[in-house]
Amino acid sequence: QLELVESGGGLVQAGDSLRLPCVLSDSTASTYATAWFRQAPGMDREFVAASNWNVGITGYSAFARGRFTISIDASDTVSLQMNSLKPEDTAVYYCAARRPETNRWYKVEAEYPYWGQGTQVTVSS
Repeated sequence: QLELVESGGGLVQAGDSLRLPCVLSDSTASTYATAWFRQAPGMDREFVAASNWNVGITGYSAFARGRFTISIDASDTVSLQMNSLKPEDTAVYYCAARRPETNRWYKVEAEYPYWGQGTQVTVSS
């Protein structure tokens, strides 16, 4: 059973940056498709960014494109770099993973069987 552990959340000001690492327990991050989702208070969880490291492709939601970058940092770590943060980026951020079955990235929650516990990001104005 794969386990994911996110970290790096915190309280920052608008315009600041944060990097959220996600450590995978089996140290084979390059063989997975991974994604980041977020959930703001009272809202549904929404897609942020995804990757299929097996084929080296990434995808982003409209609000993340140009500000956020998903990357693979080590054999066991994928990260979400967030720049120019806004108060509306305040949410719990979740890392998710799956074994890819196609050469695409996945943006639907139900497509991911493995999830981390989440890390809180709060952006003050």
